[in-house]
Amino acid sequence: MASNSFLKLFLPKDRIFYSLFEQVSERVMEMGRVLRDVVDEPEFDKRTALISKIEDLEHENDELTHNIFTELGRNFITPFDREDIHYLASSLDDIADYIFASAKKINFYKIHPVEDGLHRFAELIHQSTIHVNQAVKELRDMKNLRLMTESLVKINSIENQADDLFDMCIERLFEEEPDAKEVMKMREIYQVMEIATDKCEDAGNVIESIIIKYA
Repeated sequence: MASNSFLKLFLPKDRIFYSLFEQVSERVMEMGRVLRDVVDEPEFDKRTALISKIEDLEHENDELTHNIFTELGRNFITPFDREDIHYLASSLDDIADYIFASAKKINFYKIHPVEDGLHRFAELIHQSTIHVNQAVKELRDMKNLRLMTESLVKINSIENQADDLFDMCIERLFEEEPDAKEVMKMREIYQVMEIATDKCEDAGNVIESIIIKYA
């Protein structure tokens, strides 16, 4: 962290935000990748180790998000509207929170993640975080608007797919699962995973707002 503080001295003040956002979005993307590994891992202890990795990434993102808010209070010059910086930081933080919550609940409820819905949700979350990261990286110069727009369209499409998947999983759950406790557990996990894709869409909406204002 000391080296990061040293490098900040040589960054133009408005450029610090780009660097911080890119670090956050890269960690969010990595959390999405590890969540996919969690639902692919049948052994409880190995899943626990993967979830610990997600937790570490979530804590790193908390610190980076705190740095964004600190810089926002410290710097008069910002690359785009202060409220957009706040909204984007908050939405990226929310994605991380819900990915971590999804992973925790799988082990907390001792769910064996062989169920197809969990795999499909994890893949959608992972793909959405990839596109969020891509869009965030392009904010630095906004030269490739086509690529940014494609990423935002894909984020929105994934969120719609997650909505449909949630409905399908809940319908199947009530039809096939006789244990009410299991229904409640699985419904809660599905819901948290679906919200993770909602938060990706929220981040995409903030980026779209920035494009409209500054591209």
